[in-house]
Amino acid sequence: MNVITFQVGDRVTAEYKTGTYYGEVAEATNGAKAAVRILAVKEHPTQGDLHNPMDPNVAFFHQRRALSFQEIALMPLSTIRPFSGTVPDYQESLKRALMAHIGKLSDLEAWARRSLQELDVLQQEYFPNKN
Repeated sequence: MNVITFQVGDRVTAEYKTGTYYGEVAEATNGAKAAVRILAVKEHPTQGDLHNPMDPNVAFFHQRRALSFQEIALMPLSTIRPFSGTVPDYQESLKRALMAHIGKLSDLEAWARRSLQELDVLQQEYFPNKN
């Protein structure tokens, strides 16, 4: 098993809960996590209850904010990858990640509406004499 070690200042991508971020290692530990300073957002966190995905009728529907610029979070070493590219501006990356997430959900909503229309047609074909 290859173990990557990180040094303070190393640029990385890392996952925290359900979001993915560009950052730099703020503190390297010998444990299972490293402290990462957030520089930009790669993927916005997912909303809702992760134990009941796609269910809007849960007791507590989580609203997950992206980590803030310069915020430091302990991230599992298994989610941290070296990054050598250009780190985007935080505000622009946050906007891009948020809009991409909204776009995915909008596409899913449109797909669900169309699927329901087609299933309604099939229901009428399968059961023509029933309401």
